[in-house]
Amino acid sequence: MPVDPSAAGIFTAFYLAGRIHGIDACGHNGGMESQIIEIDLAKWQVDTPNDTWIAELEAGKVLYFPHLAFELLSSERSLLNPAVRDPKSRNISLDARGHIKGAAGDAEQQLALAAMIGRFREQALSLVHALLPKYREALRVAPTSYRPMQVETRSQSWRADDRRMHVDAFPSRPNYGERILRVFANVNPDGAPRVWRVGEPFETVARRFLPRAKPYVRWQASLLKALHITKSFRSEYDHLMLQLHDGMKGDMQYQQDAQQVTVPFAAGSVWVCFSDQASHAVMAGQYMLEQTLHLPPEKQYDPASSPLAILTRLVGHPLV
Repeated sequence: MPVDPSAAGIFTAFYLAGRIHGIDACGHNGGMESQIIEIDLAKWQVDTPNDTWIAELEAGKVLYFPHLAFELLSSERSLLNPAVRDPKSRNISLDARGHIKGAAGDAEQQLALAAMIGRFREQALSLVHALLPKYREALRVAPTSYRPMQVETRSQSWRADDRRMHVDAFPSRPNYGERILRVFANVNPDGAPRVWRVGEPFETVARRFLPRAKPYVRWQASLLKALHITKSFRSEYDHLMLQLHDGMKGDMQYQQDAQQVTVPFAAGSVWVCFSDQASHAVMAGQYMLEQTLHLPPEKQYDPASSPLAILTRLVGHPLV
C-alpha cells in the first residue's frame, strides 16, 4: 500500500546517507553491479556497433559512459539556473518542430535554451544511431527535456515520485509495447552526480508483481478513452505495465529490500537505457538533459527481450 510522503522522505535520506556505489546500507551488493555496463567512450560516435553492448541494453541494463560529456558553450553557462524554468512546468522541453515549452525569460533566453537542448538532441541521436544502427529508420523522436531543478526538493504524489523504484509507464498515453529508449547527460556545473538506484531484471520484477495486478477489464478501458482520460484505448499490456509501476512505487518494503545498486552518474557523463525495462529510481541531482526515443518492439535486435514479449510469455496470451 502507498505510504505517507514523510516516510518516502525518510527513505530518501536513508539511501543518500547510507549507500555508496555498488553497496547498500546493509553492506550487500547482490551482484547488482552487472546491471551497469561501463563503457570507455569519449566521443558521440562508435566506429563499429558492439553486439555485447546491444544485447545488454536490450536485456534492461544501463550503458554508462563516464567520459562522454555534453560540452556547454560559454554563453550557455548562465542557463544552469533553476530560474530559467517556468514555475508552472515540471521541466523545459523542445519538441520535434523546435517549439520550446516550460521556459521562463525573454525571447533571447528562450532561443538560447532551444539551441542548447536542440544541440543535445543532435548528439544524443548521433550516439544512438552509431550504437544501434538497426534502430535508425524505426525510431520516433519524442521531445527533448532540460531539467534544472534539484531532485531532492521536489514535492510529488507517491505515483509521480521518481525517487521510488519503478519502470516507466504512463497512465494517459497507451503505447502497446512501444519501447522507451532514453539518453541522459549530467551537466551539473558543480560536479554533483545524478544519483540513481538500479534494480532487478524486468522479468524478476514482473514475476513478483503480476500476481498482485488487478484484472484487465475492457469496458473500463473503453470508458477511460470515452472520457478522454487516456489518449487512446488502453491495452492489457499498458494496464499491466501501470500495475507494475504502481505496485513497485507503493510497496515501501520492496523499495528497501529489493536487490539494487546505487550509481552516482558523474557530472560530465552520459547513460542510456530502456526506461520501461530498467528498474530505476532517481535519488539526487540537478541539471540534466534527456532525450526520449520510441521504438516498435519488433524492430529490436532481439524482440523476445522486450517487456511486451516477456509479459506475453508470463501471462500466456496476447496483450495487444
